Amino acid sequence: MFELISQVLKYVFIIIIYLFIFSILRLMYLDIKTITSSGGSLDDAYLKVVNRLDSLNFKMQEYYVIDNGITLGRSAKNDIVIKDKFVSKNHLRIKERNSLYFIEDLGSANGTFLNGTKVNPGELIELQNNDKIGVGFIQFIFVDKR
Repeated sequence: MFELISQVLKYVFIIIIYLFIFSILRLMYLDIKTITSSGGSLDDAYLKVVNRLDSLNFKMQEYYVIDNGITLGRSAKNDIVIKDKFVSKNHLRIKERNSLYFIEDLGSANGTFLNGTKVNPGELIELQNNDKIGVGFIQFIFVDKR
């Protein structure tokens, strides 16, 4: 009887190990897929999410490439959609002009923060490499490789 229980537990333990390895491989695949599907190359300017993505109750990519400009908000009409209740429907816009990037708050209810300072609605502020952008509970780092 003891040998039978021992054999069963051995196989259960092996199955648990295989499931653990499978889940790690799946997470690695999803991370690689997120980076490659972000649209554009990371040689351009992009926003990198600082938050741990697994701690959020909604899905986000790790990187968002800024081609000629992007909008961010809760509405599906935005380029970056964030389903955070503290993010306005149309929260902010990042524009490119003459190879420089500018951030503009679109009159959001809870504000946009650049390096800890609140951005006034409608005001264009030039972004510098490694600037920190706060939107609701989400923190981004602006990366410009030019």
